[in-house]
Amino acid sequence: MLFLIEYERISGNVVTMSTFNDSERQRADESRLELELDLNRRGIEREIVILQAATEKAIRRTHRRYFEDLAELAKVHSG
Repeated sequence: MLFLIEYERISGNVVTMSTFNDSERQRADESRLELELDLNRRGIEREIVILQAATEKAIRRTHRRYFEDLAELAKVHSG
């Protein structure tokens, strides 16, 4: 699966997340570009990424910074 994530760095929150089948790579790329252009026109700075994994659970584990706050991330690294 492909996951298109719109992430706001200032708040540390995922704003939107859309999923696509692996066969929809071109559609995911077009959606990413459309989102980036729209945000740019409106003067909004956000991180836009496409990640690929078997499940959403896997994305939440491998890219935790998008889904957990600093306290949660620090907890994992401290023990």
